[in-house]
Amino acid sequence: PQKTSFHRPQTLGYKNGFAFSRLPTVGIGGERLYVNQLSQAELDELSNKRPTLTYGQAKRAPPSGFVPAHVAFDKKILKFDAYFQEDVPLSTEERYRIRQVSIYYYLEDNSMSVVEPVVQNSGLPQGKLIRRHRVPKNDRGDHYHWKDLNRGMNITMYGRTYRIVDCDPFTQVFLESQGIELNPPEKMLFDPYTELRRMPMRKHITPSDFDQLKQFLTYDKQVLRFYAMWDDTDSIFGENRPYVIHYYLADDTVEVREVYKRNDGRDPFPILIKRQRLPKSFVDEKKTFPSCVLEISNQEVLEWYTAKDFAVGKSTTLLGRTFFIYDCDEFTRNFYRDKFGITDFQPVEIKKKPLEEAPRVIPPYNGFGVLEDSLQNCFSLLPKPPRKDVIKMLEKDHQVLRYQVALESPYPEDRKRRFILSYFLSNDMISIYEPPLRNSGIIGGKYLRKTRVAKPGSTTENAMYYEPSDLTIGSTIEVFGHRFVITDADEYVLNYMESNAESFPTAALQSLRDHFRPRQMVKETANSDIPTLGTSKQELDELIVQVQEELELHKYLNNKNIQEAFLQCDSDGSGILDKATFLELCDSLSVPTNAILLNKLIDLCSCGEDKINYHDFLRAFPS
Repeated sequence: PQKTSFHRPQTLGYKNGFAFSRLPTVGIGGERLYVNQLSQAELDELSNKRPTLTYGQAKRAPPSGFVPAHVAFDKKILKFDAYFQEDVPLSTEERYRIRQVSIYYYLEDNSMSVVEPVVQNSGLPQGKLIRRHRVPKNDRGDHYHWKDLNRGMNITMYGRTYRIVDCDPFTQVFLESQGIELNPPEKMLFDPYTELRRMPMRKHITPSDFDQLKQFLTYDKQVLRFYAMWDDTDSIFGENRPYVIHYYLADDTVEVREVYKRNDGRDPFPILIKRQRLPKSFVDEKKTFPSCVLEISNQEVLEWYTAKDFAVGKSTTLLGRTFFIYDCDEFTRNFYRDKFGITDFQPVEIKKKPLEEAPRVIPPYNGFGVLEDSLQNCFSLLPKPPRKDVIKMLEKDHQVLRYQVALESPYPEDRKRRFILSYFLSNDMISIYEPPLRNSGIIGGKYLRKTRVAKPGSTTENAMYYEPSDLTIGSTIEVFGHRFVITDADEYVLNYMESNAESFPTAALQSLRDHFRPRQMVKETANSDIPTLGTSKQELDELIVQVQEELELHKYLNNKNIQEAFLQCDSDGSGILDKATFLELCDSLSVPTNAILLNKLIDLCSCGEDKINYHDFLRAFPS
């Protein structure tokens, strides 16, 4: 009648997806079955009995299969609790440190590892101190074995001594089964400094009689509103910006909100300072508390901002920003009138400071590109091309003044070089071209592309360029460090200057007239039918004077050598030479026969087509 369980045992099972039946091991309700079961004595007898066959002795059973160590001891680990002592020399609060570790011994490959549990905010590199491997025991190449480990002993690994104090139950059972007598467990030591930090500091706080709940219930949803300005014009890109300061009477917190206008170009961040209690003065006058990473509590703050610290017409510094309060709302006026008896709430008119224009400093010209084009980079991020005088370009298009110039150089090979300087009236640009000269050793061609040439001494602010009035016969111009002397010009230059005489100085115009007068006289003589024997003497004298003035620029000429060379070539002393012989002799003596005045002189000294009277020619080369 006491039987309460009548469930039947399970006799059907599945193995590898196939169903099989088995004999019940217990009866109904979990009772013991004495049917189809052997007793313990019968089982022992059968285990020790060797059946004998009718035809001979029974064969011995084969030995059990070999099981390797990595299979037999797989995932079997011996764990020991230990600690080591570490010296702390540079600390006034602790002299040594106790660090608890766990030593793991892996039976499958006799390797070891040391792991230190991670302690929060310890400031030490913790975790795995020794990785898993076979730890050397001595200098002879031996390694630690589980037989070398026991409780209450010291073990040295890599110069650090660990004290083993205890082990887990599996380790204890395993070592005792192997016949090792374990030492009694020891008490684990703890770090004194860590235990000192865990002890709560004694605080003696006098209970305050201020009722915060009463303040909340009385002033809930009552906010003081002030209108302020933050003047940040002293910093770069700073400006005057309006703000609204909210003071919550319920909990003495302050909030600063920004005031936005339509299309002001600012991102919509309405709150500058979130609602919080703001410190007015700190306990430490140096204000070294790292408030950017730690919260400020009552221990660091000597005084907090209250409603008494805000007034119209005064400045208030909140978290390093100085706000000038110039007005408040009606509720704030009534509150200060009833609470503090203040009646002066005259709004302050805010006047905008005029913007101070910073002086524009133009850097010096670096020599690359045109000055006006390079100067545009100083005026705009997207430089625009400089404006051109379109009317001048249309009126003076294809009008070019050409001059012949000589290079001033200390090198003798540069003294024979002649250049053609072209001045373009449409855009005031100058180009220089060197005519190729055979067997001179110098490659002719373009010497200077079209560009505006500044005068020496001109600056970026006051740039002065060469004008047609500066280009006169005998004048020197400096082009990017090279000096050129003007020796000749086209007749178009004289015609242009005479047609625009009001734009040129009288001296420049007169110099060109004097330069072209002999050439005009030669033309008039050639065009007239009257013989020129009587007047050629005066013309020849004037031309010789002009040639001597031009040859003064060629200081390398030796007049004495020139006269001796011509006399040596004139073997018969007639004073007349062939024109071919005359020109070859001039080339050998570096006489600039390609000059216009010298060509005129040679023409006047000609006696027929192929003969030249060199006595008149040598008058231009006085010894």
